[in-house]
Amino acid sequence: MAKNPDDLMLRAKTIGALIREARQARNLSLQECAQAIGATAEQLEAYETGEQMISLPELEALAYSLDTPLDHFWQPETRVAPDHHQPLVQVEQLLRLRHRMIGVLLRQARQEMGLSLEDLAEKAQIDVERLQAYELGQEAAPLPELEELCAILQRSIREFQDKHGPVGEWNQRQRALKNFLELPLDIQVFVSNPSHRPYLDLAKRLSDMSVERLRAVAEGLLEITY
Repeated sequence: MAKNPDDLMLRAKTIGALIREARQARNLSLQECAQAIGATAEQLEAYETGEQMISLPELEALAYSLDTPLDHFWQPETRVAPDHHQPLVQVEQLLRLRHRMIGVLLRQARQEMGLSLEDLAEKAQIDVERLQAYELGQEAAPLPELEELCAILQRSIREFQDKHGPVGEWNQRQRALKNFLELPLDIQVFVSNPSHRPYLDLAKRLSDMSVERLRAVAEGLLEITY
């Protein structure tokens, strides 16, 4: 069952409050922060107050520019060390590409669920024309609506997040660092020791193998041992 508009606006206000908190933590003005996503100060202020709903690509660009983990907007306690990276360039072009990619993923997920545009629009309480514009990348899907569509399509919002390019790579580093810091100290020491790199490389190669290939390697080791 789709959420009612009040629930979506509440989510928009929550996201907005987190955006404002992250911006103020960096001592940036609305104007300085808005430039990061090719928006105006007025538009960013509307996002912060929840009067307008930000899209996922815009939030990705904003999180990157504020050096705030993207997961912070779903898990506010998320904090990692700053990652001093280069500012984004050609932001508007990047956002257009991301909107198209999200549209492709939306359409693919809908078709895999065996739903027509009309079916999904009815479940999400969205106009068919607007949903089609989302799928074609012609219109940015507001994040609260995208989250609702993900819930209906039984997909994680992470599947729609950027995985390539500067923002995607930065986001993966943020998560990797967070996961590293949660490891026991002895494991952190082992992993950070340069002389242990061959063991880590081996572990990575093994993790990439299929179950059948791993079984064959194990059987080969047993033959050598016995």
